[in-house]
Amino acid sequence: MRPLRTVGARLGRAASALRAGRPGQAMTEVVLLFPLFLVIVFVTAKIFALLVLVQKLEIASYYAARRWQLESHLNADFVGWDDGTLKKDIEKNVRGYIGFDTPAVSKFLNLRDLKIDVVRTQVWNVVTLTVITNPSGVKILCKYPKQAVCTYPYGAACMTGHDYLCAGGKSLEVVKYVPNRDRPIQFVLPGLK
Repeated sequence: MRPLRTVGARLGRAASALRAGRPGQAMTEVVLLFPLFLVIVFVTAKIFALLVLVQKLEIASYYAARRWQLESHLNADFVGWDDGTLKKDIEKNVRGYIGFDTPAVSKFLNLRDLKIDVVRTQVWNVVTLTVITNPSGVKILCKYPKQAVCTYPYGAACMTGHDYLCAGGKSLEVVKYVPNRDRPIQFVLPGLK
């Protein structure tokens, strides 16, 4: 409680000096704690970037899967159009949504590459969206080796997180299963044409 009163008193004296027109003097707390505050804000922003990227991947994968479901063809004659034109257009839109086209967003989210794969089966189409990332660039978190950081009780998840933050090049993957066809078909009563 005493440190809070001390800081409050110093802030009060600084405010009264500024109101009186006297030049202020930098407080030790501000000079020493401001860089620490900036480091905490930067690390928090990089963790927030990972959360934003995961949410964007979920939304983009839903878009890609639904669009593939509604616009792809069952007929083998159109497989070339599906794998070429349709897939490229979906990938272009997903790239734009995730932020590959905007340099600031791409740097904030540590984006390197995007890949969309579609595997056709008899009943399902498996749409896989993969994003490969760069290292996050938070050197202060990568100062110690991962074997020292990820000791018991942390396990494989800690190792993967350390690799994501320090080594980079990790891939985040979202898989969606969509039925072959969900295109609305016009209802025609029997005997009426």
